[in-house]
Amino acid sequence: MKLKRHAKILELISESNINTQEELQDRLNQEGFSVTQATVSRDIKELRLIKTLASDGTYHYTTHADKNTKNDLSFKFHAIFSEAVHSVDYAQNLVVVKCYTGMANAACAALDSIRWKGLVGTIAGDDTILLVMKDETFAQGITDELNKLAAK
Repeated sequence: MKLKRHAKILELISESNINTQEELQDRLNQEGFSVTQATVSRDIKELRLIKTLASDGTYHYTTHADKNTKNDLSFKFHAIFSEAVHSVDYAQNLVVVKCYTGMANAACAALDSIRWKGLVGTIAGDDTILLVMKDETFAQGITDELNKLAAK
């Protein structure tokens, strides 16, 4: 049943812009799947769905497609960062990315989609992302790059 549900989720998000978990839950229930919000939340995590900006200015679920070219990923990353981030700074091997309220998770997902050399891990809150780097040299390098991307 889980595999069929996952296949249906991928089909639904490819056919229409689904903006919220509630909307996805409603669509699955209409398709004959009896799901709760918790089930939908787990499915989103397991399928590694992300929200991307649509041409109408809303965010909708899409797959974390490996088929994207580096240029496509770079464009999406830059778009998310320029909208979400207002400052980046570092201290020793820690980088702090300050985001507009509620935007840190999207920016962190974008960060995680790019394999940055020297990045050990990320943690996102509502308006702040903490990056742990291998050393201060990597922290300074990524801070410089992220500040360029966040520049308006």
